[in-house]
Amino acid sequence: MSKRDYYEVLDVSRDVSEKDLKKAYRRVAMKHHPDRNPDDKASEEKFKEASEAYEILSDPQKRAAYDQYGHAAVDPSQGGMGGGAGGFGSFSDIFGDVFGDIFGGGGRGRGGPSRGADLRYTLDLSLEDAVRGTTVKIRVPTLVTCKTCNGSGAKPGTKPVQCPTCGGVGQVRMQQGFFSVQQTCPTCRGKGTVISDPCPDCHGQGRIEETKTLSVKVPPGVDTGDRIRLSGEGEAGADGGPAGDLYVQVSVREHEIFQRDGRNLYCEVPISIIDAALGGELEVPTLDGRVKLKVPAETQTGKLFRLRGKGVAPVRGGSAGDLLCRVVVETPVNLTAKQKELLQEFQASMKGDKNSPRQSSWFEGMKNFFGDMKI
Repeated sequence: MSKRDYYEVLDVSRDVSEKDLKKAYRRVAMKHHPDRNPDDKASEEKFKEASEAYEILSDPQKRAAYDQYGHAAVDPSQGGMGGGAGGFGSFSDIFGDVFGDIFGGGGRGRGGPSRGADLRYTLDLSLEDAVRGTTVKIRVPTLVTCKTCNGSGAKPGTKPVQCPTCGGVGQVRMQQGFFSVQQTCPTCRGKGTVISDPCPDCHGQGRIEETKTLSVKVPPGVDTGDRIRLSGEGEAGADGGPAGDLYVQVSVREHEIFQRDGRNLYCEVPISIIDAALGGELEVPTLDGRVKLKVPAETQTGKLFRLRGKGVAPVRGGSAGDLLCRVVVETPVNLTAKQKELLQEFQASMKGDKNSPRQSSWFEGMKNFFGDMKI
């Protein structure tokens, strides 16, 4: 079955920016992630398809090759760079394959073990887990070395044999007019060997698809955008090559109460008019539990109170930041007739400038403004 266009997989235009490409990938990947769709093969395939598409399109060189030559430029089975489903070569490999028959040479030479592709995984965390640190288990679909053939691709009891076309060199020489052209062997694709009796489990690929369960230790203080590298937990390398790495990308969910800005946390604390006017003691939340906050008399909306050391200790070391509480004076609602009467009496007792200095200065400024206007 032919592959879908990578831009179609991520539902983006061909001139999509890097930022919008990343957003599109995260949207598709989160929708079809195996953790959210257990035992759903269709979603698992769409997740792998999206990961492969993003692996290619997020790399400028691979994207340029794909835009010009299509899947042939990035499909390992066709000598391409490869994407999320396998290892990949360099852009010079593609250049050599396309133009080698014109300029001579340009072939890739005898193939050998290649490093497996790196993988990305987006890990959603609560603010509490990000601040305190945690250990989570994740399930990652990847390619692993086939245990049946130990990565050789050959049926147990057999082994790859020398390529009859190139004699094990990995390249063939062709005469084109006055030019002697050396190209990658079309039979063995540069490996120098061919598999006459392929492994029944991996069908000669040396690797099989598998979903691994990994334990990820998240250090305290991580934030959105931080990456945790798991060495050797990426895709297995081809022909016995080393495995790639897995990069776990941290994404911290929005919190109901707190907003984070680096080391500091912010929150809003609603207080009554009475507490604002007369002062009082309030309980405010922190990530370590509730603490007492003394509010002085005549506190206005917007006043910031700093609780030192109640913020976040950065992941790379250093002291914890602060928690800044912004006071919001709340207007009472659903008043009874008696309460309204008391407020009216209170309003009548107010003495203008002395009780409402900001309001008085505002009205004075407004009068000056209109007085200076020429109508």
